[in-house]
Amino acid sequence: MTSSAVLPASTHAGPVHLNVRDLSGTATFYATLLGLTATEQSSSNVTLSASGTPLLHLHAAPDLPRAPVSRPGLYHTAFLLPTRADLGRWLAHAAQLGLRIGSGDHLVSEAFYLSDPEGNGIEVYADRPRDTWTWRDGQVQMDTKAVDAAAVLAAAGIDPTTLDGAVAFAAPQGTTVGHVHLKVGSAAQAARWYADTLGLDVVADLGSAAFLSWGGYHHHVGLNEWHSAGQPAPAVPAAGLAGVTFHTQDLTNLRAHLAGRADVQDAGDHLTLHDPWGNRVTVQQG
Repeated sequence: MTSSAVLPASTHAGPVHLNVRDLSGTATFYATLLGLTATEQSSSNVTLSASGTPLLHLHAAPDLPRAPVSRPGLYHTAFLLPTRADLGRWLAHAAQLGLRIGSGDHLVSEAFYLSDPEGNGIEVYADRPRDTWTWRDGQVQMDTKAVDAAAVLAAAGIDPTTLDGAVAFAAPQGTTVGHVHLKVGSAAQAARWYADTLGLDVVADLGSAAFLSWGGYHHHVGLNEWHSAGQPAPAVPAAGLAGVTFHTQDLTNLRAHLAGRADVQDAGDHLTLHDPWGNRVTVQQG
């Protein structure tokens, strides 16, 4: 079976699971930052959603230590907003919250970066139209340049100097987890594993980082070794990433592709396994 036949081209990122030391505080942070709603809530778990679509599952882990930056795991969860105007409304909201954020114009998208109170990375971004992306020899052309923040705000009708026109932010319908970016011990090894196991295409290879996708997207999975080069799978648990999810229309080919592997758990409507650095990966049908 070729890698391109493992999962349908429409396969995409789903909700991210985080183990957090302060469940209430972290849930409030994400709800405020992104305008998400708690659709399930207990003393041990909170699910945060946009228009009913779960984006984050937070699990209480008050006794776990905070993960060091060199630990393989989550680099960031990337929340994709439907339009540039939505991104402008969010940017004004973040400015009014007084948050310190970074940015990057990646040619295919415009993105802003920050971390949650427990050190988990966050990207909030909007894609440029696909017909403006440049491809060469199967590789999508990406870069990191300065974002024209004033133009992003203006796209939402917001004055970049005074923030006049800013309104209370709620995650618009269509907000999703656009991609997940992971820290690994070897970007090359991780790229091979994700390509061979899940049928992702490597669409950008930077040596110390790799970006992979299904169906010609700029990336559903990012992998880098910038802080974690040479690190093995962690031997003890820590707060941070508990698992990533991908949604697909059909598990038939993936199930056949992984048949006989002892590390695969098959629950009928989803398959779960772990990458070489212990990151739990679930592929959910439907």
